[in-house]
Amino acid sequence: MFAVLAASAGDVPFAVIGLLAAGAGATELHGVALLREGESRGMNWLVGSQPYLLLVIWCYCGLRILHFEVPTLPEGMGELAVLNARQWNMSVEAYFRTLNAITVGVLAVVALVYQGAMTIYYWRRRDPVARALVGE
Repeated sequence: MFAVLAASAGDVPFAVIGLLAAGAGATELHGVALLREGESRGMNWLVGSQPYLLLVIWCYCGLRILHFEVPTLPEGMGELAVLNARQWNMSVEAYFRTLNAITVGVLAVVALVYQGAMTIYYWRRRDPVARALVGE
């Protein structure tokens, strides 16, 4: 859905990111389908989908940094943005760029921790899942 919305707005880079994210989901679902069929190699697909999704998220973060635009603010919020920017001795654009960089940085770190933990989890579960599938 994200890819379709981005494409309809003419935002090709973000449409590509949306398609790549959907591909990561499809990779994971393929692994689940293989496991349901009793094939332990499905775990390899689950393991591989995690770093793939992490890479997609990091590409998204990079695009958010490279294609930054100062947001349009509702009436009354502009004054608040100016006051906040002045408090940090920044222009409004620099203030929003900094907020964007912090937000994107937090997203990148959280994604690393989460996707990394999922990769480790699936990696460690490969043998128990294979044994369980043989025992069925």
